[in-house]
Amino acid sequence: MSESFSFEYHSAMSSRRQPTPRGAAFLLAQIGAHAAERFAQRVQQLGLTPPDVGLLRMIAAQPGRSQQSVAVDLGVVPSRVVALVDNLDHKGLVERRPGETDRRHHALHLTAEGEQLMMEMRTIASAHDDDICAALNGEERVQLAGMLQRIAEQQGLTPGVHPGFRHLGARRRPNAEDGAVAADGPRRTAGPRSRTGPADGPNPRER
Repeated sequence: MSESFSFEYHSAMSSRRQPTPRGAAFLLAQIGAHAAERFAQRVQQLGLTPPDVGLLRMIAAQPGRSQQSVAVDLGVVPSRVVALVDNLDHKGLVERRPGETDRRHHALHLTAEGEQLMMEMRTIASAHDDDICAALNGEERVQLAGMLQRIAEQQGLTPGVHPGFRHLGARRRPNAEDGAVAADGPRRTAGPRSRTGPADGPNPRER
């Protein structure tokens, strides 16, 4: 048996023993993980994480919404939203205002800096979409988006909300490590604002 034949034989046998997954669910998961990683790298240049961007988008789409409503849409406990909003507040991108109908509840709004950053974010998101879908033409991209939308609706996914938010409670706090670097970056224009500590009783910021 020649060396060339032996190599081809073993390569063929190895290929048979390890078939490549070709199911649509696997491909969606594979591309989704790749796209999420690339997106995280892109937004890092703005000093943000993907959860930061997701929350900023929700507030931009509905200014004045309460933290409780955000928690319901994300499928997380209110304390997780408080941590995310604290991080963005610390960076000067989001502010809490007394609610118009119930001043006990906080209304979330983007600051001027937050609105400017969202304009930059739209450019980054567009470039990201173009990069991930570079193999498709315009018509194919429209068709793909439509089919993915149908799958998302059939699976009961909340429009515009990444399912990964539901697992944030099992991970480290967003501002513990990677967020700490962002908070000290060039976008931080002021120090942390004074807040009531947890020892003073139930946290009113969860409202």
